[in-house]
Amino acid sequence: MVLLLRRISTFPIRLAVTLFGLPCTSCANGVNPSISSPSSCLIRTDNNFRHISTSCILYKTMPSSAAPHVRARSTQYPGSTVARFPVPDDKVDWSVDWGQYNPVSYTAPTVLKKPEWADPDIGSFSPEFNAVDGAVDRTSFEGIYRVENKVPLNPRGRTGLSGRGLLGRWGPNHAADPIVTRWKLDGSRAKVYHSVSKQPILQFVSIMRRDCGEWAIPGGMVDPGEQVSLTLQREFSEEALNSLAIPTSEREKIHERITELFSCNGFQVYKGYVDDPRNTDNAWMETVAVNFHDELGDSVSELPLQAGDDAGQVKWVDLDSSLNLYANHSHFLEIVAKERKAHW
Repeated sequence: MVLLLRRISTFPIRLAVTLFGLPCTSCANGVNPSISSPSSCLIRTDNNFRHISTSCILYKTMPSSAAPHVRARSTQYPGSTVARFPVPDDKVDWSVDWGQYNPVSYTAPTVLKKPEWADPDIGSFSPEFNAVDGAVDRTSFEGIYRVENKVPLNPRGRTGLSGRGLLGRWGPNHAADPIVTRWKLDGSRAKVYHSVSKQPILQFVSIMRRDCGEWAIPGGMVDPGEQVSLTLQREFSEEALNSLAIPTSEREKIHERITELFSCNGFQVYKGYVDDPRNTDNAWMETVAVNFHDELGDSVSELPLQAGDDAGQVKWVDLDSSLNLYANHSHFLEIVAKERKAHW
């Protein structure tokens, strides 16, 4: 068998430049690599196919131009008293030989209790990494990741902590982040412009996370077998509108508004690795962030915001470069602001 790169879609997907130095393409068709032979692969060049050596493409490591993850190396692991093994910037990449590396092993008690959203320990089951394993997607947006001693290695490098921490899955843990925006309007429903940049001000729905107290984009994990589009809609409804706790009559109204907004083609802001403080050497967060914009302010904007179970508070927040948000959410919003020619 050979590694075949083939086109899997015919519609253009808008890709954004990312913080981590990933390629920037303004309009590209999706390409899906699948692994087979360790010695050669088949690629298409113009109208011809040719074999090339795969010795250099079996694993995708952090490109030299990418910034090392920072939050994933934060000293104290969230929700615990566990301190990571310190990892300097020049030792993050797995390709750097570092015999003294001795990561702290930690998996949170909540994960060890084997809830339905978590994997068992390695040894008690044999997951198929870099593949869709039953209903669980263990592929990475970063490409093929390394597996050593039966455990996956974080494609962005060392974190100072092994195990799964607070994350349920070995390898990539897939999430979806809906970025819902509207224009800031004055009393006469005219756009409000920033006094310095002279650009219109965007607002987005933000929640305060209960687990860490930081403001963030409302989002959550993609359930096994679930379409990302459904995750985006479900997470926004549950976290920002508390749809699970409202009367059925109101729930139908909310569902109608949300479906109308989310049925429009959203702007894909980002798809890839997230520099999340919960990441470990063997488990990490990846997300698809999509912007859904209420241009006229007469859709989701008219619905009352109400924090769900995972959110302490929820409100509309002005987009601005001074925002200090969870993980790399500020970077996602910067892309949205520039795309919509708004103040940042």
